[in-house]
Amino acid sequence: MSTKTYQKQNPAFYALLVALIVMSIGPILMMLITSFKLNVDIMSDTVGLIFVPTLNNYEAALCDMLWYEPESVDYCDPTFGRALINSLIIALVSTALTLVIGCMAAYALVRFRFMGRDTVSLTTLMMRMVPPAVLLVPVFGIWTFQFEIDGTRLGIILIYVAMNLPFVIWILQSFIVQVPIQLEEAARIDGAGPFQVFFLVVLPVIKPGLAAASIFTFRIAWNEFLLANALADRNSRTVPVTIVNSLTEYDIDWGVIMATGMLLAIPPIIFTFVASRQIITGMTAGAVKG
Repeated sequence: MSTKTYQKQNPAFYALLVALIVMSIGPILMMLITSFKLNVDIMSDTVGLIFVPTLNNYEAALCDMLWYEPESVDYCDPTFGRALINSLIIALVSTALTLVIGCMAAYALVRFRFMGRDTVSLTTLMMRMVPPAVLLVPVFGIWTFQFEIDGTRLGIILIYVAMNLPFVIWILQSFIVQVPIQLEEAARIDGAGPFQVFFLVVLPVIKPGLAAASIFTFRIAWNEFLLANALADRNSRTVPVTIVNSLTEYDIDWGVIMATGMLLAIPPIIFTFVASRQIITGMTAGAVKG
């Protein structure tokens, strides 16, 4: 008769686990609760969980995007709605361009043989190590005085593509190198051209890598503040820049700030959920029942 021995876990392990969970979820939960409070309740001396929840903060943030006119909002400021659209356009377009250029560059570095290939691959990765703060002054000067694309969505999209492209190339190289060359040779024997081999054979196989790279690129483009704050104007500001600019010395509407912070977190969660499903689908596509 086999006996099973159970090792009793140290209570300190569970205490550490609870502390990590509280540290991770606590600020998010506090921000969520505060977003449903009025400023009177937020600034009150008695801090507690007993309050009358309200949607006034969300209505104030999304007043120009709602299908009805909020009665609790005296003045509708379209700043956040405009910034939300700017962030969506900039993040989605920069992610798409980065993936298109990155997967083609990664395929060329893996499959083609040319002088200095390893040097180009290593240099590409080293470019990602450059902090964005180092690029701020030269990029601002070039974008403003030479290209004259400062204050436009195009200028922010281009710098995000250049900033995220090295890492995307590096991560996709590790996926493309695992694609059997026999698949491409078989496709060429069947009469497929170079672009057909790339789009119909290689890309479906590296779908998990594309999904992982898209999650990384989208989150960086969505949350980036430093370059967007320097290159954007009032019509092309993104959500992080808008939230920081709403903090003034004389008036801080904490309720609206917390509501915009919660709304800022929704698109990355949805995008990550959709892309992660592609990772799972790609990982299980080749599985066979033994």
